[in-house]
Amino acid sequence: MLEIGKNSMVTLTYDLRIDDQNGEVIEQASEEQPLQFLYGAGVMLPKFESHLSGLHEGEPFTIELKKDDAYGDVNSDAVVELPKNVFLVDGKFDDELIKLGNTVPMMSSNGQRMNGLVLEITEEIVKMDFNHPLAGEDLFFAGKVIEVREATYDELTQDTSGGGCGCGSGGCDTDSSGCETDSCDPNSGGGCGCG
Repeated sequence: MLEIGKNSMVTLTYDLRIDDQNGEVIEQASEEQPLQFLYGAGVMLPKFESHLSGLHEGEPFTIELKKDDAYGDVNSDAVVELPKNVFLVDGKFDDELIKLGNTVPMMSSNGQRMNGLVLEITEEIVKMDFNHPLAGEDLFFAGKVIEVREATYDELTQDTSGGGCGCGSGGCDTDSSGCETDSCDPNSGGGCGCG
């Protein structure tokens, strides 16, 4: 029976809770919509992967990740004020996309994809939070390995850098403090997050 290791395709279910096994469930991967990923490709949190190493199909698992092994502390430098003109589309402010509470996919000047939560909109600026939604949180996963198999050539060679991720993912760089006042493009698409 194949065990989870480098270059294996892993399919699993889980409940993700904040803090511990008694915390609020914030994400689920069900048998109908499981999480599937290429082990060792760098798209998942490293500590999450290391806890799965060696498990076989059918095995249950629990994983506790302290915030330092998940998405780190909330970084005050990742809360930025951007000039409102950054969000102009054909000379007009995009008030459909840029509204309080919306999460907006953006890109830094160096091509890093990130999501920004709109916190405030004034006449001059849009204040956004680029921290990962789970920054500052301890995480608890409880789940089951549904399938472990060797990855196909196509799976091994596909580009995984774009993410497409749930909360368990490290596919997007969570160090978002590089977003400077003139470096974000709200029309870049992409992004990750809890979804």
